[in-house]
Amino acid sequence: MKLSQFRFRLPEEQIALEPPHKVFENEDGTIDKVYRRDECRMMVVHRKSQTIDMYEKDADGNDTSEFITFRSLVNYFDEGDVILLNDSKVFPARLFGTKEKTDAKIEVFLLRELNEELRLWDVLVEPARKIRIGNKLFFEDDGPMVAEVIDNTTSRGRTLRFLYDCPHDEFKQELFALGSAPLPRYIIDHREVNDDDMENFQTIFARHEGAVTAPASGLHFSRELMKRLEIRGINFAYITVHCGLGAFDTIEVEDLTKHKMSSEQMVVTSEACEITNEAKRNGHRVCIVGVSTLRAAETAVGTDCMLKEFNGWTNRFIFPPYEFGMADALIANFYHSESTMVMATAAFGGYELVMKAYQKAIDNGYQFGCYGDCMLIVDD
Repeated sequence: MKLSQFRFRLPEEQIALEPPHKVFENEDGTIDKVYRRDECRMMVVHRKSQTIDMYEKDADGNDTSEFITFRSLVNYFDEGDVILLNDSKVFPARLFGTKEKTDAKIEVFLLRELNEELRLWDVLVEPARKIRIGNKLFFEDDGPMVAEVIDNTTSRGRTLRFLYDCPHDEFKQELFALGSAPLPRYIIDHREVNDDDMENFQTIFARHEGAVTAPASGLHFSRELMKRLEIRGINFAYITVHCGLGAFDTIEVEDLTKHKMSSEQMVVTSEACEITNEAKRNGHRVCIVGVSTLRAAETAVGTDCMLKEFNGWTNRFIFPPYEFGMADALIANFYHSESTMVMATAAFGGYELVMKAYQKAIDNGYQFGCYGDCMLIVDD
């Protein structure tokens, strides 16, 4: 397929800058926000019948005026079904420092730690033209956190060595204390990061640190909803995919077969395999949450359509047409034009049907992006 087939116009006001929330005015005039992550809208796309549901049904099966929300997810699955989630944990990857001598303000985006003992980190810097090998960056006016640039990796990429002599755990704690939530550029270009973002930009089941962007489709799960799913007899399985920035890379080729995805580190444990494969063997459904989780599952699935243990990296690029090995359902957010996430969603749901759903989302004011609304694709 061609890149231009995934191009659409998204009104700027339909890019979600915050999660779903209610605003309350206190008696003293101050404003409080209560975030309710499971109250986003959920469009339901049916692959076999080629139908799209946006509204809740009444007792007679007719559409009401109420949009389906994520809280209704419990109505679409049965006892024994499995929801496969990504338990990667986002760390506060965006820091701001100053360059020695010039005091120029530099944004440093931490990607991953290369060497614990030497305090080496792979990072992106902005503006990159000002940062050369040998430069030192200071992250506090009078504090001890200093880094030296020791290598250029890409046009914006650098390797930094942090000059901080202390136990590794203490160093990491101090480093992360200087950082903020690594919200996507389409959010921070319109507002500043706030104190709520580090919690909001994290799934409630995050366990294994390493992601520099949230597994966004998992952000909709609340503790209350997961309890309701559990009571219904629906099981959860967890794999780890450390989401990187590759999904936001601009695709520069029209022919999608020529695009190369950046790699993401992933782990599939024996426990995840047991839970998922037992459901498949017993005729139950597996719902995958998020495109990164989908890519990882497709990397680790065998020819027998069963999940296998895996510890490594994946650069799986999924776009139509694609034959999936395991998933029966998919939860995905609404993504930006020409993104690899739209392509993977269209591969799972069918190009024509998913693009029709996207047009309905735009026409009906659905919110796009990591804090936005979502789509559930089911196989009926």
